[in-house]
Amino acid sequence: MQIKVVENVLAANDAIAAQNRETLKRSGVIALNVMGSPGAGKTSLVEQTIRLLGQRLRPAVIEGDIATRYDAERVAALGAPVVHIATGGECHLDAPMVGQGLANLDLANADVVLIENVGNLVCPAEYDLGETAKVVVTSVPEGDDKVEKYPLMFRIADAVVINKLDTMPSFTYDLDRVRARLLDLNPNAVSFALSCATGQGLDAWAEWVAARAAT
Repeated sequence: MQIKVVENVLAANDAIAAQNRETLKRSGVIALNVMGSPGAGKTSLVEQTIRLLGQRLRPAVIEGDIATRYDAERVAALGAPVVHIATGGECHLDAPMVGQGLANLDLANADVVLIENVGNLVCPAEYDLGETAKVVVTSVPEGDDKVEKYPLMFRIADAVVINKLDTMPSFTYDLDRVRARLLDLNPNAVSFALSCATGQGLDAWAEWVAARAAT
């Protein structure tokens, strides 16, 4: 019975995700579902994407948090339209929440919607939001075993961002191992090794986003 309930919840979610996808397609907007653990640098990546592409694309943001508006306020300070979604304890965003967020954005004046999901490497992987692409952010301080420990999250990713390269001298982190494990698990995922703090590697990420927006 419990399995049946879960199946019903996901089926209802997927139906609304399909509506979200159609809304985005009709508006000519792409949406990136940015996922990762707390502290991986999701908000920093969103901020840097706005800074790098703000003159070429019109970004908008949906910020999902269990509590507080801190991340939404950081993004708003950059001048991008932002909708804050407080999940009230839920460990992920779902399609209905994102649908409400899209309804509160002026999609006619947007090219890309950056959806920052709740910090979690488990639950967000199970929910289709209607996004154009799924992006997983991991970081050097978290360790180089995350692809193996959270395979579903990395299996569904269209892109994987390995953040905080500037901290490599302080940690034992095998970048080649991470990329090899990712290649074995998900050969279709593109990866970016970068530092939101120093700017290293961010241009390649920005070009990937711009290319997605142009298709």
